[in-house]
Amino acid sequence: MSPDLDQYILDHIDPEGEYLYRLWRATNVHLLRGRMASGHLQGRLLKMLVRMVRPKNILEVGTFSGYSAICMAEGLEEGGMVYTYEINDEQEDFTRPWIEGSAVADKIRFIIGDANVEAPKLGITFDLAFIDGDKRTYYDTYEMALSVLRSGGFILADNTLWDGHVLETPRSSDRQTAGIENFNDFVAHDERVEKVILPLRDGLTLIRKK
Repeated sequence: MSPDLDQYILDHIDPEGEYLYRLWRATNVHLLRGRMASGHLQGRLLKMLVRMVRPKNILEVGTFSGYSAICMAEGLEEGGMVYTYEINDEQEDFTRPWIEGSAVADKIRFIIGDANVEAPKLGITFDLAFIDGDKRTYYDTYEMALSVLRSGGFILADNTLWDGHVLETPRSSDRQTAGIENFNDFVAHDERVEKVILPLRDGLTLIRKK
């Protein structure tokens, strides 16, 4: 998609708001790989999907700068909660103040730790999960998310087109690329779920647990 068309889309959807814009700018200035943050278009989509699904509990794996967690929390109804896990403890000093300073801070629980180990210990049944963590362990994260997700609940898996590297032949030896490819191949044949891939940014797979 051309940059002009990208801009046209952004000009014709809801604005991200001043706080999220400042967070996006700070993410790109102060953090490596700032483009990992969801950004305006994907952020508005996440909020809309939350409005549609109307979850009570959301699990996010991979907080990064907190942009996506804030967007999902914006879509929650009263009493809803986003439980967001970040495995990189060096991220906390940047991310926690942005989450706690947001208008939806009371709807976000930010946790430093390995979601694959810690999330099941919460004893919570989730309605929606957003997977955006370590690509090398996407399959493990998927199985964990399925285990804590209600029937009829949804998983959103980010970066599943991986800048087109999923088309490389022979298959890449890079562990992150391999993790995405293995995840995509497994989900495509997993009869426990329905699934569709959206060519949004770097690929977003929508998965419904039967």
